Amino acid sequence: MLEAVYEECLCHELHRAGLRFRRQCELPIRYDGLAIATRLRLDLVVDERLIVEVKAVERLLPIHDAQLLTYLKLARLKLGLLLNFNVAHFRDGLRRKVL
Repeated sequence: MLEAVYEECLCHELHRAGLRFRRQCELPIRYDGLAIATRLRLDLVVDERLIVEVKAVERLLPIHDAQLLTYLKLARLKLGLLLNFNVAHFRDGLRRKVL
């Protein structure tokens, strides 16, 4: 299925669990004191502490880890989850990143 479907289901589960989250959050980019017009979009920010990046790919690549680490640095957060739902066992598609 598409990432958007998994994201929607995950949001439903977060809501049912009573967790606060924001979906598809724009992350402003600043460079040398300038606000850059292009913004990054975070799949989910949970409880203003955790970035969740949703994937539905054949396998996670180093670029996916780099993407999440970049988001964490720019958002000044320390904890991130990379979730790949396109796996036989979900534990094989889960990566935790800590800055």
